[in-house]
Amino acid sequence: MRPTAPPARLITLSLAAVLTAGALTACGGGADDDPDTVRVVYKRSTDNKIRFMDRYLAAVREQFEKAHPGKKIKLIPIQATDNDYAAKAQQMMSSPRTAPDLVYEDSFRINSDIKAGYLRPLDDRLRKWKEWDQFIGTAKAAARAEDGRTYGVPDGTDTRGLWYDKAVFAKAGLPADWRPKSWAEVLAAARAVKRKVPGVIPLNVYTGEGPGEAAVMQGFEMLLYGTGPDPLYDASAGKWVAGGQGFRDALEFVRTVYAEGLGPDVSDALDPHVGTRVATEWLPEGKLAISLDGSWMGQNWINDGPREWPGWSEALARTAMPTQHGQAPGKVSMSGGWAWSVPAKAKNPDLAFDFVKTLQTRANATEWCVVAAQIAVRKDVAADERYRSSSPGVDFFTGLVRYTHYRPALPVYPQVSSAIGEAMEEVTTGDASAAEAAKAYDDRLRTIADGAVTSR
Repeated sequence: MRPTAPPARLITLSLAAVLTAGALTACGGGADDDPDTVRVVYKRSTDNKIRFMDRYLAAVREQFEKAHPGKKIKLIPIQATDNDYAAKAQQMMSSPRTAPDLVYEDSFRINSDIKAGYLRPLDDRLRKWKEWDQFIGTAKAAARAEDGRTYGVPDGTDTRGLWYDKAVFAKAGLPADWRPKSWAEVLAAARAVKRKVPGVIPLNVYTGEGPGEAAVMQGFEMLLYGTGPDPLYDASAGKWVAGGQGFRDALEFVRTVYAEGLGPDVSDALDPHVGTRVATEWLPEGKLAISLDGSWMGQNWINDGPREWPGWSEALARTAMPTQHGQAPGKVSMSGGWAWSVPAKAKNPDLAFDFVKTLQTRANATEWCVVAAQIAVRKDVAADERYRSSSPGVDFFTGLVRYTHYRPALPVYPQVSSAIGEAMEEVTTGDASAAEAAKAYDDRLRTIADGAVTSR
């Protein structure tokens, strides 16, 4: 399907046009009853310089309105951390007066929002949309609920690994082509940096309650899923897994990083905005040697990102996060992603889905993956040469998909995530040992899961 406007529009559209063409703050008034207007709620980064989504949506809005005379798209950004964004979006979806027509959902929250009655299934619409066949199975599954129905259209995914500074590694006597085979080797490299390169943070592992899912997923779960099979939820038994040895080992790794002074200062590590400092200060300024981070990091330094850094691809290298002891398959990654969902109380669901289809033309889907450093979830986009050559490392991070894991897409997962964040914070601050924090997690988990807990 050809786009209704040239893809170049998406690149050249100015930020000023986005901010003056009707984008609102989510604190604005109630819902419109206008059947010709689609109200679109999405997350805006807390970093005021990141406006990839603003520019992209404004350009697609222009395409849509040109192709649908008389129809309007009202963009409603919520500038907040992930947790605060979810709370505000849920508040809006809970009432017919404020419910938007389309909402951007982190895929791990979809089932909890379904259980709360906030979302409507899209299966009837998806069956009639030929582009749906282009989406890979794992991406479709990320937006599929326990009832077997699909409640969102994903627009990309991500993978995670270790980013490291080659100049710092050279000063520490570490290899430029670093390929750690175990957690012990990761810690050994961090200790070498601490000894030989004073003033540089050896290793960043996101932690604690402040960073929210960034800490739980790309900090803790990147460790936990490297300890053994199905370490968080036992699908065959339909039960959550108590904090066993692998859970304690992952917490002990986090405790070690902060107890030995290998990570950022604890106050910085627990800051909800620590990710912004990693991307715009610590890595560009050579203040951080290793960061356990995501495939999207390059977007911070290109395409008018928050910190222009022309030399980033030469300064930084990437390597896979190893499993705990190097056991098969040797590497580990976590994947997530966001999806476009139609709220149950939306007033214009059909028109909202028409906007989703415009967002997901091949040209627009490719553009989004390029400007936002997303890993493609469509087969045709993954094969597109523009995508494959869009950023250094895109092939590396795409290659990690074969080693990746997904969070349990269950309604109580957000509560489980919060409990993990609490356990991480307890060991990071030194308020508890790994064993003590794991035991406290078990107690919280039994309450959250109403006793549906097993052990490994």
